[in-house]
Amino acid sequence: MIVCETASVDETRSVAAAVASLATNGDLLVLVGDLGAGKTHFTQGFARALDVTDRVTSPTFTLANRYEGRLVVNHLDAYRVEQLAEAEDLALPELLEDGVTLIEWGDLILPALPTDLLEVRITLGEADDDRRIEITPIGLAWQERFARLADALQKWAVG
Repeated sequence: MIVCETASVDETRSVAAAVASLATNGDLLVLVGDLGAGKTHFTQGFARALDVTDRVTSPTFTLANRYEGRLVVNHLDAYRVEQLAEAEDLALPELLEDGVTLIEWGDLILPALPTDLLEVRITLGEADDDRRIEITPIGLAWQERFARLADALQKWAVG
């Protein structure tokens, strides 16, 4: 696990951009954190780093947004998914074939997800914009890039 700390929304977006610099087609990121922790801000920084020019917004009510960039960015929100069967209706296998997929509240539907993913857990800090971001590779794809990921996040890493 890599632990990062940020003190502003822009820094959180920069951490995401550093992660995006290592993203490849088919990657899955599960974003975990309380309401207002910064999951959408993280996705905005990630998408911007992949040359997405559209405004990235929370897909809480639409469940899924798709953005075109250097890689396609699929942005999902599982907050309103009440049953695992609903998660299966999101067509995750098809999404994972085309671009990078980020799922806010993805921990709520983990049994429906592939076991190869990057978990990004964002927690609130002491000051309003302080965030602690724990990044954990699960499965081989991100573990193989772990050293490069640690280098990319060195600026914000603690411990």
